[in-house]
Amino acid sequence: MTKFQFRSAIAAVALLAAGPAMSAAKNPMVGGAAMLTTRNIVENAVNSKDHTTLVAAVKAAGLVETLSGPGPFTVFAPTNAAFAKLPAGTVDTLVKPENKATLTSILTYHVVAGTMTSKQLVAAIKAGGGKATLTTVQGEPLTASRMGNKIMLTDAKGGMSHVTIADVMQSNGVIHVVDTVLMP
Repeated sequence: MTKFQFRSAIAAVALLAAGPAMSAAKNPMVGGAAMLTTRNIVENAVNSKDHTTLVAAVKAAGLVETLSGPGPFTVFAPTNAAFAKLPAGTVDTLVKPENKATLTSILTYHVVAGTMTSKQLVAAIKAGGGKATLTTVQGEPLTASRMGNKIMLTDAKGGMSHVTIADVMQSNGVIHVVDTVLMP
């Protein structure tokens, strides 16, 4: 083995060993926490200080097991600030057991089956002449479009939300952080 071949072999081994760490480093931080590609949607979300309301809502709706499952899922994850935009008392009312069906409907409206990265969303928007209709797990459509360089989502009621952090890869899909709660 020549010195060049030996160095190439060492470099290849080093790249293979660093591969998982390098891919984890590409994921953006969310809510002050590292989002690891080896964790599922719920395992990562519970670590984000910006998603405590979403996590509480997911628990109240009984969706932890589903969103911890194999998926894959694309989740448009509203921040605490997004939930704070709702009328006073809305979140407290939604997390009550008697409102579980309504809460589940709202939360599953933020989920699309499959993994759609921002690149795939932009391609679908271009292919649709400026708009892409996404079918949510809840069943109603969600419209994606572009506003400058940002991906914008328009819900069934005409409300708009922007993707603020895209492509947070998970072991069971992808999260895109959004700034407004979407309503079916």
